Amino acid sequence: MMASTASATAAAVAFGAAAKPRGSSSAPCARVAAGGRRRSGVVVRCDAGVEAQVQAVAKAASIAALEQFKISADRYMKERSSIAVIGLSVHTAPVEMREKLAVAEELWPRAIQELTSLNHIEEAAVLSTCNRMEIYVVALSWNRGIRELVDWMSKKSGIPASELREHLFMMRDSDATRHLFEVSAGLDSLVLGEGQILAQVKQVVRSGQNSGGLGKNIDRMFKDAITAGKRVRSETNISSGAVSVSSAAVELALMKLPKSEALSARMLLIGAGKMGKLVIKHLIAKGCKKVVVVNRSVERVDAIRKETKDIEIMYRPLSEMYEAAAEADVVFMSTASETPLFTKEHADALPTISDAMGGVRLFVDISVPRNVSACVSEIGSARVYNVDDLKEVVEANKEDRLRKAMEAQTIITEELKRFEAWRDSLETVPTIKKLRSYADRIRASELEKCLQKIGDDVLTKKMRRAIEELSTSIVNKLLHGPLQHLRCDGSNSRTLDETLENMHALNRMFSLETEKAIIEQKIKAKVEKTQN
Repeated sequence: MMASTASATAAAVAFGAAAKPRGSSSAPCARVAAGGRRRSGVVVRCDAGVEAQVQAVAKAASIAALEQFKISADRYMKERSSIAVIGLSVHTAPVEMREKLAVAEELWPRAIQELTSLNHIEEAAVLSTCNRMEIYVVALSWNRGIRELVDWMSKKSGIPASELREHLFMMRDSDATRHLFEVSAGLDSLVLGEGQILAQVKQVVRSGQNSGGLGKNIDRMFKDAITAGKRVRSETNISSGAVSVSSAAVELALMKLPKSEALSARMLLIGAGKMGKLVIKHLIAKGCKKVVVVNRSVERVDAIRKETKDIEIMYRPLSEMYEAAAEADVVFMSTASETPLFTKEHADALPTISDAMGGVRLFVDISVPRNVSACVSEIGSARVYNVDDLKEVVEANKEDRLRKAMEAQTIITEELKRFEAWRDSLETVPTIKKLRSYADRIRASELEKCLQKIGDDVLTKKMRRAIEELSTSIVNKLLHGPLQHLRCDGSNSRTLDETLENMHALNRMFSLETEKAIIEQKIKAKVEKTQN
């Protein structure tokens, strides 16, 4: 029995919605967002003046919270801004929860903008993949910043904050940085050494650069993470024999098929993106000779055909998805659709599979959000596997993988020290600038007095230039020693504690008060941003 044309059209709409931002609306919903509220399907307009008052009150409350933070700034002066990561992954949360928090790549810039508009968040980045959703930030206040992040995640996903906290992990400063480096190196992946995650970390940087969203600390941290990931792969054998999510999906499908019939199974791939392309490559590696690909357009399929050999790739348009599924023994799902493409009704309408293939159609869904409803498994003639089920494949050779991970940790530690030395060196930069500015003001003032005493009728241009160079040289030589003791970038034996002691001493001696000035400047910038 074939699915109806109407069902195929509905699926096409769902698949095509991948490019539409989550939460984008139809016309009625747009009217609600513009100032109405919905009651029993009827749009009721709110009074524009009342809504303006509500917005004004909310903005005033936000500014008041920042001003209160400014008053209590002394509490935070001894604690610099924290780097933090908060999120959930395949290790901490089921796919049902991860898909509610997933952020499509094209929406990363908007998410960063929303996050940095929070009162205590200075910088932000989002890393959202099929196995994880992690937010990296620089927070003015650790506790307040984390509360704001949890609230943001709760509102976005519709999951109560109390339930979210049961699955979230949070890390701070060096622990957060090490985590990102391990993620980039493939040490935190479901499949150790997986290569696709490094490309996804690179995409975070590219996306941030294009949108101007990444701040100085987060940008440097992600770039150093990329370096760490590359070094781990080139200096260890962690990637030898390593599999990606796509290859694990192929392995799982072949494990579930009768061994004698596995290579003759009819393979269908829905979605020809990066993950889908890798599925085809791994099917080739396993000896498969033919695959049918359903995609929105033929161009991507043609591009894959040009890059691959030893396999016949048959293209079918999205409108024929259910017809193609009816002729397949294994259906791989890899699309960006935010709604299921196969429901229980769709799967039940498909013809049965031959006994030679076990009598069961396999749906291997590596999409997040999922493309196949979990209830499809309730049908006796279908089995559904998602990314969480790939653990069965990657448990093999666990001991060897752990040994490789230990080798990689040495490189991670080296890169972590390099990043922390760079960040530590930033802490004294404001003092260096203020001290030099202070000295330059004195030099300029005294130079002017000297030149007035000598008189313009006596001074030649050559003499004036020589006196100015003399004053600059004296200041530079006097500052050389103090400034050298304010630098701690890992190139000398000076410890961070010693450098910070020098910084505090100079701040006191010359009344520079850089710490308070820095935090007040950051809070002022936040207040102005909120007001605007």
